[in-house]
Amino acid sequence: MADVLADAMRRGLARGYIDVASVKGGPRRELQERGLDLTPYIGTHPMSGRERSGPLAATGDLFEGRPWVLTPTRDTDTEVLNLALELVSHCRAVPVVMDADAHDRAVALVSHMPHLVSSMVAARLEHAEEAAVRLCGQGIRDVTRIAASDPRMWIDILSANPGPVADLLTDVAADLEETVRALRALQSSDEDKRREGSTGIETVLRRGNAGQVRVPGKHGSAPRVYETVTVLIDDQPGQLARIFADAERARVNIEDVRIEHATGQQAGLIQLMVEPKAAPVLTAGLRERGWAIRQ
Repeated sequence: MADVLADAMRRGLARGYIDVASVKGGPRRELQERGLDLTPYIGTHPMSGRERSGPLAATGDLFEGRPWVLTPTRDTDTEVLNLALELVSHCRAVPVVMDADAHDRAVALVSHMPHLVSSMVAARLEHAEEAAVRLCGQGIRDVTRIAASDPRMWIDILSANPGPVADLLTDVAADLEETVRALRALQSSDEDKRREGSTGIETVLRRGNAGQVRVPGKHGSAPRVYETVTVLIDDQPGQLARIFADAERARVNIEDVRIEHATGQQAGLIQLMVEPKAAPVLTAGLRERGWAIRQ
């Protein structure tokens, strides 16, 4: 990337230059080492993407409501910063200004390290018995979804940010060692050791609870608690559209939706997340229109 930017800047191809790479500190330092004037350059990172790439995976609302990080410095030309902000606005994203190295530590925490952990969990399935794999449900799908991404792309990303990711994985490894010790203690015939093991497991689970509630909710706001209305549907075209239309007739706003396919059946479960006060209204409305509701 630095080669392409450096060539464009030396040739004076534009009034301003940005990149959208997922790591920001390294590219800037590479450009500095080449002695380039960086006043017309600003590093950016749209925090949005999918596990699939290419034109067939494109979607018009990919950036809508998503953070788009900009990493200007004291030397960044104001006009270039304004042009970058205009681009972010056109994409309907939310601009977030950060220091480049702080950004790299942040994405290591919320993106790069989780991707590796997802891949490690998915790797357990590679040689697992078929009978075990057939039991996969929504939980394992959620955890391993991003493991489907292109390894070549992720090698480039991780090669540009290895230090912060390694530091985080060191912490994760320490937690795993503690968790393994706690689980082994639960196997003991000694009651005190079992109690100690139980406390250790509870600690890691509660720490997970405390961290998860900090994940921003809808539109980047504080996370909210929703009620789930679960609907059993046949695997046929138009079923989802019918459910959403019937929810609209009941005057209920769907905040989020999850789909779980039933193993060995041409059916699935649709989990509709709604405001708590709207759950009884939606349940009654869908039942009136013939939908099977799972309690």
